[in-house]
Amino acid sequence: MVFQVLSSLLLALTVGATSSALLPRIDASAPFNSSLFKDLNVTRGLNYHYYAVPADTGKPTLLFLHGYPSTSYDWRHQVAFFQDKGYGLVVPDMLGYGGTAKPLDPQLYVSSLVTKDIVDILDAEGIDKAVVISHDWGSKTGSRLANYFPERFHSYAFLAVGYLPATYFATPYDVNLNLTKAVLGYENYGYWDFFASDGADQIILDHLDSLFDIQYPNDTVKTITDWSPLGALEAFLKNDTRLPPVNYVTPEERAIQMEVLRQGGFAAPLNWYKVARGTFEMQDDKGIPQENELLQSPVFFATALRDYITLSAPVSLAAVLAFSNSTLTIREYDAGHWVQMEFKDEVNNDLLQWIESLGLGA
Repeated sequence: MVFQVLSSLLLALTVGATSSALLPRIDASAPFNSSLFKDLNVTRGLNYHYYAVPADTGKPTLLFLHGYPSTSYDWRHQVAFFQDKGYGLVVPDMLGYGGTAKPLDPQLYVSSLVTKDIVDILDAEGIDKAVVISHDWGSKTGSRLANYFPERFHSYAFLAVGYLPATYFATPYDVNLNLTKAVLGYENYGYWDFFASDGADQIILDHLDSLFDIQYPNDTVKTITDWSPLGALEAFLKNDTRLPPVNYVTPEERAIQMEVLRQGGFAAPLNWYKVARGTFEMQDDKGIPQENELLQSPVFFATALRDYITLSAPVSLAAVLAFSNSTLTIREYDAGHWVQMEFKDEVNNDLLQWIESLGLGA
């Protein structure tokens, strides 16, 4: 397996000078079938790279949306599980990542534009309705798909990060920061300030091993001291601090994901934070139809009890409860942020049970 990964990396680097579109193929290892990756220029002229599997008769299509800092490879365990069961799959590299376009203008990352990109992919695949399964910033896109295009989706699953209502970004960042400091004793989103700052992308690249260590910590309490507070993550990286690796991400998987992110850089991915740290998302969300703020379709929410950054159990759970006007299924996992990896079997089986309970056809 190690030889296969290294061979793929060398091949990608060799062809990179003449065909940048081939670079993301390094993440097309098992369970992904390299022949099922596609590229699409969406309506606004940006390229999206995505994995597409047609559904067997009687099965719905599942749309998987990843967050930061990731690619479609984040969903490898779910792809293996649901692909074998005949479900249709659409798994894009989100804007700024992998083989998808990497514009540097933060305004191009607002939700009204990104959601239209995703719907363009569904249109290209001939998919009228899908089930959304999202994680991290992918949950913001999943939320806005419900707000802007509710007719296109059967239901919504949110992992770790729950439904983000239109009011979520209405409060200025600095006000929210002070509120969380007063309530929690630390700024749980203080790292946004670093991610939105000039030069953060190069600092991350220079200390990528440290970033991955604190991103996937065995002891998730470390995120309270070394990730969340203002200035903490930047100091952690610049000091080249290292932590023991987790057992739910193999060295081979880590090498694949790190190389894709290293090639693409972090200037584009950090725009997801610049949009949220500033006022772009706040202004964009004013266009959400008020009648679509309540979720009218079934919702699945996976709470990660040891995720001390997003606080999915108390905070996201409250939002899901307040804004769901349909069937709500809640599952708790003694997991950190990456619940779909750490508890892959439990999450996959719970998602399958939930999807089957919906009685959906293709």
